[in-house]
Amino acid sequence: MKATEVPEIAGAFLFEPTPHADERGFFCRTFDADVVRSVGLDPDAFLQDSVSRSVRGVLRGLHLRSGEGEAKLVRCSYGRIFDVVVDLRPDSPTYRNVATFDLSGETQTTLYIPAGCAHGFQALTETADTSYRIDRPHDPAEDVTIAFDDPELAIDWPLPVSSMSQRDREAPSLAEVLKHMER
Repeated sequence: MKATEVPEIAGAFLFEPTPHADERGFFCRTFDADVVRSVGLDPDAFLQDSVSRSVRGVLRGLHLRSGEGEAKLVRCSYGRIFDVVVDLRPDSPTYRNVATFDLSGETQTTLYIPAGCAHGFQALTETADTSYRIDRPHDPAEDVTIAFDDPELAIDWPLPVSSMSQRDREAPSLAEVLKHMER
C-alpha cells in the first residue's frame, strides 16, 4: 500500500493498495495501520465504520461537521464514484480549494479527508457502495450541508443528479454556511 499526499488539500492523503487479481477475483488490503501511521495519522483514532449504497446519478453532499469537525477515510468498495473535497479550514494553506477524485471498487483506493473539509460524491455506476471510517461518534446536531451546485465552488458533477436527500436539495450556499460558522 502506498500513501500519496493530495496537493490541492493540505493534510489529505490517498492510500493506494495493490489488488492481487486472479481467476477467482481479487484480494487487497484496504487498511494498514503502519502505512496510516507513516504519514502522521493515528490509526486508532477511527471509531465508526459506515457504508452507503447509491444508484447511478445519486449525489450525497456536500457535508461536514461543525465543532471539532470530523476526519474520515472514504473508499468506494464497489462500483465507481466521483468524489469531492472542499477545504473549509480558515487557517489552511489550501483554504477553499476543491479537489476531485475518481474512486472505484477496482482500485480500492482510500481517501483521507481532514477534519474541517466538506465532502460529497456522486455514484457513476448502477450500484456504488461507499465505505466511511470516521474519527468521532456521529452527532446529527453538528451536521452541516452546503449546496452541491454553489456557483462559487463550480463543481463539474459528471452526471445529472438522479436523486438526493431533501437536506441536500435545500442546502444553503457556501457563503451562508461560512457566515454561520464564523459566529
